[in-house]
Amino acid sequence: MNYSIEQIKKEITEKINTGKDIYLMGIETSCDETSVAIVKNGREVLTNQIYSQIDIHKKFGGVVPEVASRNHLKKISYIIEEAVKESKVSFNELDGIAVTYGPGLVGALLVGLSTAKAMAFGLHKPLIGVHHIDGHISANYIEDSHLEPPFICLVASGGHSHLVYVRDYGKYEILGRTRDDAAGEAFDKIARALGLGYPGGPLIDQKAKEGNPYAIKFPRAYLEEGSYDFSFSGLKSSVLNYLNSCKMRGEKIVVEDVAASFQQSVVDVLAHKTIKAAIEKKVDRVYLAGGVASNSALREQVKKLAKKEAITAGYPSKILCTDNAAMIAAAGYYQYKKRNIADLTLNAVPNLKLA
Repeated sequence: MNYSIEQIKKEITEKINTGKDIYLMGIETSCDETSVAIVKNGREVLTNQIYSQIDIHKKFGGVVPEVASRNHLKKISYIIEEAVKESKVSFNELDGIAVTYGPGLVGALLVGLSTAKAMAFGLHKPLIGVHHIDGHISANYIEDSHLEPPFICLVASGGHSHLVYVRDYGKYEILGRTRDDAAGEAFDKIARALGLGYPGGPLIDQKAKEGNPYAIKFPRAYLEEGSYDFSFSGLKSSVLNYLNSCKMRGEKIVVEDVAASFQQSVVDVLAHKTIKAAIEKKVDRVYLAGGVASNSALREQVKKLAKKEAITAGYPSKILCTDNAAMIAAAGYYQYKKRNIADLTLNAVPNLKLA
């Protein structure tokens, strides 16, 4: 059977008109998590299988692209089988395949994308290409079943720091982005300098709870007036200079205080700009997304500042903050309803822009 876009769009329209439930499979392989999920109507997760490669990459102090790709290849077929088994939704009952096609590591992306394309062709199901950041934002629809745009979303992870005005499903205005290091990348680098290991975010969060966040005065890069961009390279340099200065003078380094003070500098900037954006755009809801959204200090600070301005603040559960396929299926659902279907020439785009 040929993969006909027009025929598939016609079938989608017929399906939507019946009012029946829509089941999408999501596939996510943009970095070092191999994940497959099946989500009902964009919000109800029936299964969200995640195979993490953290233990493999720990010894390297970060993700090695070739190793990540190889392990995706080893695991993806097995994880797909597990997802179908747990969800009790057969391949024929699926209404489409949503897959991350960028941004990310090109080799890793190609594993998930090639698998999704083969399934879409073989099953004659719609192929839906999903932007990774669109997925992170859409994780909030799973967590809050009543959430609808517009709202402000801070997407902070190892590769991204975006402040986004969510106008509608899949329609975004990027208000600010990082000019250098992403927030999660800064956490990883400082964790490495402190000898904490990888991944840095959870380890710094843990250490910071035992330290004084105001023990050391590190800079806050708010940048020029009115800017929603982020910059963490100066902060990173300041922390490294502090550590080197202590070593040269033979002074004791209190790791907990360094971790807490560094974390507070990051959190102050992220939270301040997020709430400021909501006020400017006249929206009463802000949400977090991405790996850094798991950070306990960031969650507390955003909620605290939001409460002062009568703004609702929310964030996904921690498992949905990591790279996962449920968020990709959630984002794919709204593409499906708009009939935004990809053809089989869809390719991986490692530097794909959100807007």
